[in-house]
Order: sequence, then C-alpha cells, then structure tokens
Amino acid sequence: MSVTLKEKGRWDPLKVFLKVSAAYILSRFYRNAKGPKIALVGGNLGEKYEDNASVFHKYVVNNHAEQVTAYWMYDPATDYAKNGRIPNAVALGSFRNYLLFFRADYTFHGHSLLYDIVPSADKFLNLNRRTVITHVSHGIEGFKKILIQKEDVSLLKRTDYFNCASRYEYELKRDKWKIPEEKLIITGFPRFDRYLPNQPPKEMKRILMMMTWREWLFDLSREEFLESNYFRSTIGLLEHEGIRNLLKSNGIRLQIALHPFMKRFEEHFFPLVDQDYGIEFLDFNHASIERSIEENDMLLTDITSVSWDFLYLNKPIIFFMFDQQEYTEKRGSYLDLDKDLYGYRSPTVEDVYNTLTYMVENNITHNEWYGKADEYIDYFDQDNCKRLAQRVMNV
Repeated sequence: MSVTLKEKGRWDPLKVFLKVSAAYILSRFYRNAKGPKIALVGGNLGEKYEDNASVFHKYVVNNHAEQVTAYWMYDPATDYAKNGRIPNAVALGSFRNYLLFFRADYTFHGHSLLYDIVPSADKFLNLNRRTVITHVSHGIEGFKKILIQKEDVSLLKRTDYFNCASRYEYELKRDKWKIPEEKLIITGFPRFDRYLPNQPPKEMKRILMMMTWREWLFDLSREEFLESNYFRSTIGLLEHEGIRNLLKSNGIRLQIALHPFMKRFEEHFFPLVDQDYGIEFLDFNHASIERSIEENDMLLTDITSVSWDFLYLNKPIIFFMFDQQEYTEKRGSYLDLDKDLYGYRSPTVEDVYNTLTYMVENNITHNEWYGKADEYIDYFDQDNCKRLAQRVMNV
C-alpha cells in the first residue's frame, strides 16, 4: 500500500544530488572542528513544532546549549519557525540542512528521518556513518501495526536507538517490529514532561474531538471521500440532534482538530461549524495541540495517539469505533480494540450520544481506566527529556 506523505516531485532529484555532493565534500573539512556537539531534531514532517521532538528540542536548547547545539528542521513552505522564533531553525532540503546532517553527532526524529530530518536520506545514507540516529516516536505504539515502505527498510536498519515509553512498548518493538534489543531504550516520552500527571478536570465544559488518519483515504477523489465511512460518520456525529442539544443545554464546547493529513479535505468539514451549539474547528496552522490537551476536559476520538496524553492526565475518553472492522482488516492494531481501550467504547453515533449523556448526567470528570496508565507508561516524573539526553548524548 502506497502512502505519500509529501507531494511527488517535491524534492528535485538533480538539485538534491548537487546539494548532497557539495555538502558531503565540504563536511570533510569540519571533521576536527571543536565546539559543541551537533544535534538535528525534527517531527511532524517539519510542518509543526509539536510533539515529542519539539519538546526534546526545547529541553536541549534550554539545558545543554554549551554542550550541544540543537537545530530544528522545518518545512520551508511553512512560516511557524520564523513567527515562533524557534532557535536554530533550518529549512528541510536546504544546502545547510544537508551539510549539518553530514556534520551531526546526533539526530532525533518523531516520524521518519526521511521527512523530519533530511529529505531523500534513503538515497545517500551510506555516506553518513558517524551520526547517532534516534527515533523518539510521536505516540505510544499500539493502535497501528507498523507500515514499512520500501524506503523505510534502510532507515530502520541504520537507526541506532528506538526510544520507548515503557516496558510494554519495548516488548512490542522487540517482538512485533523485530528491533534488536540493544537498539531499544526506555526513557519515557518527552511530551509527557509538559504536564503533571493525574490532573482530572473539575467539570466537563470543553471536549476535544480528534480523529486519526487512514492511508486508504489519501488517493480518494472528492466524491469518493464524501461517500467514505470516515466522512459520513464524522458528519453524522456532528449533525446528531441529541448531541447538539446536549452540548447547547449544558454549555459544552466541542473543538474539532482535523488530522494534518486530512488538510486537503478540510473545506468539506468547515460548514459544520455552529457556534450556537458550541461546535468549532481548530485552525491547523495556528492551533496548539499541547494547549488543546491542557484546556479540554475530555477527548472524543477513534484511535489517535493523543488519547495517551488524556490517560496520563486522568481525563475521560470516548473511543468512537465507527470503522473498527475495516480498520482491523486494512491496517490492524497491536491492542485488542474490544478489550484494551482505556475509555468508553462507542461503535455508533447513537452510542456516543448515550455515553455523553451518561457522563454529563453523572458528572464524570475522571478516566475510569486510569489504573491502566502504568501498564503503558513507565515514568510520571517529568524527567523523560533528561533521561533521553543522558542515554543518547551522555549530557
């Protein structure tokens, strides 16, 4: 199954070849250069400063600048790095990007070295044998079975460390991904350092709705997408009269955050905005998922990795499992979606309505499955970045 995360032809092969060749030759003159170590950090395909990679980048910049210069890799088609004044920001695909890659002592990526750190890396990875490459991941694994593309094979083999949130994830990557044990490290996820654990809200007044992506939706035409189970289920939920009235009568706001990969279909969702019923969409270009997690009192989702953050915070979750059978057949999950969910399982729109009604009427403001948190998360001490930096860079 083909998955295109960036538009085809974006990185011109000839330009890449020339930049890589020049950068590699020039990098040879820096071999004995003194000064701080160099670390390249990137995540979210360079499109946002969010998630594990960004939290770790901030940590290194703020705590180890004398020992390590941490650069952030960003997509030049975006302006968040400039507007947010992100320190040491470098455009992906630039000559400086390739030069730094050959000089780097370390790299840390959330999704893929290819999209987060250095474009077309799979074509010239053999030229770089010195850099220690670490996959920090962007969410606890479990909901999605690994999907390995042809270009991923060499990247996974070359990666030195795979960070894990817990012993659970360690064993999953060892047994299911077949990663050698010497490459697996358990230091916890940097993004959990942003919060104090076990912070249930006092009341439920704000709901965050996030749905993950499905690779089989990428190549659909407009007409096909509008007929998809994904779109019709989302629309059915937002147009459900009972849910709308429940939100309005209880003064509850419903914020919808579309997955970045759904961006090309966003125009079909926006007409559902209805301030009278508290329904609004978050602007992908400006909204902060971190802030949304903190500000919202519960999560309505299918299987997004943000659900781990809500579990960590002891906030309630409704899992809207509208396409469980299709998802299991086409992608698959390491978790048993009938037994292992740490929230209310609701297969239909009507189930979501009934669950929401129950929660509102009984003032449910905590996660009844919070006791399962330590099955998937080993650390709750806000020292995950510190452990990762020590383990990989010895700082």
